[in-house]
Amino acid sequence: MASQRALLGITMGDPAGVGAEIIVRALHELPPAQRSSCAVIGNLRLLQRADALLGCGLQFSAALQGEPDGVVPVVHVPTEGEHEIPDGQVSPAGGEAAYRYVESAVRLALDGRIAVIVTAPLNKAALHAAGHHYDGHTELLAKLTGAKSSFMLLASEKLSAIHVSTHCSLKVATERATTQRVLDTVRAGHSHLKSLGLANPRIAVAGLNPHNGEGGIFGREEIEQINGAVELAQREGMTVSGPISGDTVFYRALRGEFDLVVAQYHDQGHIPTKLIAFDTTVNVSLGLPIRRASVDHGTAFDIAWKGTASAVNMHAAIAYARMMGDRLPRTAAA
Repeated sequence: MASQRALLGITMGDPAGVGAEIIVRALHELPPAQRSSCAVIGNLRLLQRADALLGCGLQFSAALQGEPDGVVPVVHVPTEGEHEIPDGQVSPAGGEAAYRYVESAVRLALDGRIAVIVTAPLNKAALHAAGHHYDGHTELLAKLTGAKSSFMLLASEKLSAIHVSTHCSLKVATERATTQRVLDTVRAGHSHLKSLGLANPRIAVAGLNPHNGEGGIFGREEIEQINGAVELAQREGMTVSGPISGDTVFYRALRGEFDLVVAQYHDQGHIPTKLIAFDTTVNVSLGLPIRRASVDHGTAFDIAWKGTASAVNMHAAIAYARMMGDRLPRTAAA
């Protein structure tokens, strides 16, 4: 019997990386009904190659619904130069393929044919070499969907963080920590957690400077920008604390005091979450008209196409995506 669960669309990522392997391994390890609810968007030949490499014996189909349990639906996306992409290396053809897979998945999601996108890793250098100058999936998805802004959430059972800024220099990150952006980040995180069933999310906002600027000695961003965002969020009825010094806020969240931390920049949020839950942290994009979850690791060119890549993080991304597909209303992607 075909699965009736929310259909996920898994993009294959850069063909030179581990994307095809971790997708095939993860799907092989899923129960047959769940396997059939995951459509792979990428290159059928490379999926079959990964399947042969791993000895999984998967069955693939060109249909997007109505497959028997255990059969994996595939949306094959042909791309220029796909047969010349070298394993484990940056190439324009690899970047182009990764871009086209995401582009196809976005169209399917906007058309309502898939409920959630799950992304395998792409390579930023390859993406740029192909002429697509985006800093990563989050920015690319925002452009493809026409979203005015987007937010990166790193989610795990132990610790979760949403970021005010991500792929930019520390200088630019400081400039982006405005009252409005911090407030919008809090709102995005609060809305997402409520949509997943948390009645009153407890959110902590991290400070930007050491010791929250020490009363202005090390910087005035907390005084002039971040405090205002916290106060406005509290007036809107959200349970928000902060700003709290970055060297203590994640410890307090890990102990259960907060459900979510608003990190002011990329490494402030990434380092603690990856330290605590490296293999199970999921990258989630908020603020888009579609839903997206992703593995939180790179293309791993050094081990690509050797049959050794772990699918643990892909399992976590699929599970989170399925939760979003089952719980969030179709009209509310955030």
